[in-house]
Amino acid sequence: MANLRDLKKDIDFLVGQVVMDCFEYIHNANEADVEGAYAVIGEVLVMRNQLRNRTNHPDGKDNHKLTKEYYQKISKDLVVGCDQCYEKLGKLVNA
Repeated sequence: MANLRDLKKDIDFLVGQVVMDCFEYIHNANEADVEGAYAVIGEVLVMRNQLRNRTNHPDGKDNHKLTKEYYQKISKDLVVGCDQCYEKLGKLVNA
C-alpha cells in the first residue's frame, strides 16, 4: 500500500466497477432481475461506506506494524467483498 489516498481511490474504483456492471446488466439483459441487481448495488455501497469509515479512523496509530496490518486487512476485505458481489451478480445473469 503506497498511501491512504491510493487506498481510498482503490475502494471507490472497485465499488464503482461493481455498480457499473450491475447497471449494465439491468439495461442490457432482456429479463433482468432489477430488484436483485439493486440489492447488490445497495450491498456494495454499504461496504464502501464501511471501508471508507475504517480507513479514516485507524486503530493503533502509534504502532506502525499494527497500522500496516490494519490497512492490509481493509484491502483484503475490499477484494473479498467485491468478489462476493460479483458472485451474486453472476448468479443473477445466469438465472
